[in-house]
Amino acid sequence: MTDWLFLAEVCLAGIGAGALYALTGVAFVLIYKATRVVNLAIGEILMLGGYAFLGFAAGWGLPAWAALPLAVLCGGLFGAVVERTLIRPMLGESPISVFMVTVGLGSMLVGAVELGWGADPLRLPEFVPNRPVFIGEAYLAPKVAYGFVAASLVIAAFVLAFRFSRSGVALRATAGDQGAAYSVGIDVPRVFSLAWTAACATAAGAGVLVGSIGGISPTMGVFGLSVLVVVIVGGLDSIMGALVGGLLVGLIEALAGAFLGGEYKLLATFGLLILILMLRPYGLFGTHEIERL
Repeated sequence: MTDWLFLAEVCLAGIGAGALYALTGVAFVLIYKATRVVNLAIGEILMLGGYAFLGFAAGWGLPAWAALPLAVLCGGLFGAVVERTLIRPMLGESPISVFMVTVGLGSMLVGAVELGWGADPLRLPEFVPNRPVFIGEAYLAPKVAYGFVAASLVIAAFVLAFRFSRSGVALRATAGDQGAAYSVGIDVPRVFSLAWTAACATAAGAGVLVGSIGGISPTMGVFGLSVLVVVIVGGLDSIMGALVGGLLVGLIEALAGAFLGGEYKLLATFGLLILILMLRPYGLFGTHEIERL
């Protein structure tokens, strides 16, 4: 009974972490789906959200309910500025050129954070209720449980927006065929800006949730590597793929860490990536197409 209870707790923790992977994966997919840009700086934008929250909550002394939306707003504004000043001028250039712009952007963000806050890990002010959470008899850390709930609500909101809102329809039309979207009167550059704004705001919010669990540091960008695995496993242009891939990667990491040791978590994650690339190079739910870089 104890072994089954332990397994249940490990699986719950993995699913909770997977929800945060899925949330950040949705931000990654949103940018790629609209603009065909592989944003490798998504982990650093997540880091930026955590530090923005710290600045508002600890630096300005704002309560968490005010600091959190301000951190999300900062992420959205940052995304809008990046799209307008760095990404839009690159339209028509080779995909690898735009890809390298995001790599450079990530390095600049890490350098800026280290200059402003230093390289040491920091703790965010406590704002998540610490009352124990039980699913049956299995214990789940409160921060992981509330993070799962928050991520689930945001993902559900995105799914509904894609399906029913005018902006969601415009984004899906632009993702399908930019020329056709132009021909029916859709403002494609505005859709690009909207996608970057929404995606970076989402990543910043995810950064606050991730930081509340494990703290923040300039190395938080490593989280983006796991998110990259998530979206490749699920499919670069699939919201459903980000959801399934996030939960799958979170579960596999938790099981590997619990039964094999923490040093095997990344090994298990990238082992899954290699397996998926061998069997389904376009991911579990991705569009069946080939692009040469």
